[in-house]
Formats: sequence, structure tokens, C-alpha cells
Amino acid sequence: MNADQIRKNLVAKGLKITPQRMAIFEAIIVLHNHPTADNIIEYIRNKYPNVATGTVYKVLDALVENELIKKVKTDKDVMRYEAELDEHHHLYCCESNRIEDYRDEELNTYLENYFRTKSIPGFTIKDIKLQINGRFTEEANRKQFSNNK
Repeated sequence: MNADQIRKNLVAKGLKITPQRMAIFEAIIVLHNHPTADNIIEYIRNKYPNVATGTVYKVLDALVENELIKKVKTDKDVMRYEAELDEHHHLYCCESNRIEDYRDEELNTYLENYFRTKSIPGFTIKDIKLQINGRFTEEANRKQFSNNK
């Protein structure tokens, strides 16, 4: 997603285009590894050294509220963010805290069909997301490291 697409997304949701919103949205896309608020702050302070931490959190909340980004919570209760809004799940490495997107249409169909036939009293399902916890192999971690260079 480029700057023009970010602007269009903000305008489509009725949000003002501000340098802070642009920088934060861009950081989530560029960092693409489900960054924390601290990762985002560190990234944007290179360009905007005086951006307030509170501003970053307010912008993140506004982007989530307007469904432009999503929150991803780890097993260690760390809140992370992503701009990938398509249907997918997550692979979470309990050792490194690495999160990778996992797409599987067969799994999506199975889960949708399963819950279509089940009734959970007093509950309406909006979305189904799995977080599959495990450990990436050393080889997978090396590949990820070399891909991020």
C-alpha cells in the first residue's frame, strides 16, 4: 500500500489526513511484522522526533475503530497491529514472539461450516481468527531474518 492508498483509505473513513496518521499507518505497513506500539514509535521518531506517545496510541485506536488496521494480541498479552485485513490466521512463535500470517481456504471453509451448524447461546460470531502457537525452526527463522534485510 502506498501513500496515495493510505490517503484514500483515511478519507473513505472520514478521517483527516494528518502527518501523524500517515506516518503511523505507513509504519504498520513497512514494518509488516505485526509491530507493537513501541516498534511504531521507534520507526516514526526518525522522521517525527517530537511525536507524543499518547498521539500514537490515539491514532492507533482511531485506525482500529475505523477498521483500517487490526489488533493482534500475543500469548504474553502484547498488543500488536497489522494492516492485512483479508481473512487469515496467525502462526505465533512462543519463543521469539514472531507472528506470521497463515492463509488456508480449506481451514476457513471448515471453521465457517463448523460454526454454522453449532449454536452458542447468547453469542453471535463476527469473525473467526486462529492463533496457532508453536515454534519456528532455526531454518525458518534464518529465512525470515534474511528476508527482512
